[in-house]
Amino acid sequence: MKVIGLMAGTSLDGVDAALVDLTRTEAGVRVELLSFKTYPYDGETVRFILEAGDEATGYVDKVARLNFYLGEIFAEAALSIIKEARIYPSDVDLIGSHGQTIHHLPMAEQMGKYKIRATLQVAEPSVIAVKTGVTTVADFRPADVAAGGSGAPLVPYVDYLLFSHPRKTRFLVNIGGIANGTVLEAGAVDPSSVVGSDVGPGNMLIDELTARHTNMKETYDRDGRHAAKGKASAKVVSELLESGFFSEPPPKSTGRERFGARFADAFIDVHPASRSGKYLDHIATATALTAQAIFRHYDAFYRQDKPVDEVIISGGGAKNLTLLRLLTELFQPIPVATSDEYGVPALAKEAIAFAILAMETVEGRPANIPGATGADRRVVLGKICPGHTGRLRF
Repeated sequence: MKVIGLMAGTSLDGVDAALVDLTRTEAGVRVELLSFKTYPYDGETVRFILEAGDEATGYVDKVARLNFYLGEIFAEAALSIIKEARIYPSDVDLIGSHGQTIHHLPMAEQMGKYKIRATLQVAEPSVIAVKTGVTTVADFRPADVAAGGSGAPLVPYVDYLLFSHPRKTRFLVNIGGIANGTVLEAGAVDPSSVVGSDVGPGNMLIDELTARHTNMKETYDRDGRHAAKGKASAKVVSELLESGFFSEPPPKSTGRERFGARFADAFIDVHPASRSGKYLDHIATATALTAQAIFRHYDAFYRQDKPVDEVIISGGGAKNLTLLRLLTELFQPIPVATSDEYGVPALAKEAIAFAILAMETVEGRPANIPGATGADRRVVLGKICPGHTGRLRF
């Protein structure tokens, strides 16, 4: 099955598009990556998304229009990756689109007579299906929320399919805007033993501080160069890790609502470098916070019952050499490597994941992991928007 996975994360860098050939095997799924590219958001699009996701500016008309606006952008990304691969839309069986998260509310609150959790991803899949002609699966998270979960993270099921090992227990860490981790016990024969959780900010705080301190000339710390030149404040990291989200037991999920611009404001307020003007220390401390949050999450919640043999890093954070060095030091003697070394390109992994999740949807396979989302049971994820070309028509 040829499937396109479309992913846009909380770092707001753009749409990742992966064209893959998927084959079901006895061991799980075999993936052949045919083409991958990130199609960056322009500044205006980022502004639209931030305004729609902010409680003060996210008026209903903005959210409604953004849904269709991003549908056009996602459709363009799908058509562009098809062109990049030199094939035709009719050669593609399916598109799986994560959409763009606008608001994520994983904590249940009373509303009328119900306790409500909620999550909202936009990029209208009907637009994608009509513009490309390819059947599109999207809106994966709500089914898990309906089953009592928080709707995230969803990648642990794909980790199970791609990285399970008969003799090694592995800790899979994906570092996008938010960092999440999955523990795969050696010899797991079904997803019931898999556990995972969001861990805290991945690249989100690092990106925000880098953008601020370079006056938007840079939107991320390429290779971790700025962090390497700064001095991290162990005191600030320790104080942040002792409270709030970091101390909550898994499974848990989070997003820009907790670790976005307001968290960056608070971070700057408490950081001693704010008084000396040593802004590289901000970026170094944010990088250390991400690394320590990942390690302490493992140390506090998994080490005793599920000690791991390997740590495998994916996502944009896998390209931050300073962050990788810190993780390697923290986890030693456990080896730390990127997913590239296991045949899954780190930058493409999440887009690949939503291609796989789309295939599971049309085949009627449950694809959430209760041990990662807190759901009461496993459910089939996603909503199907029929296309008019290709093999899968409804």
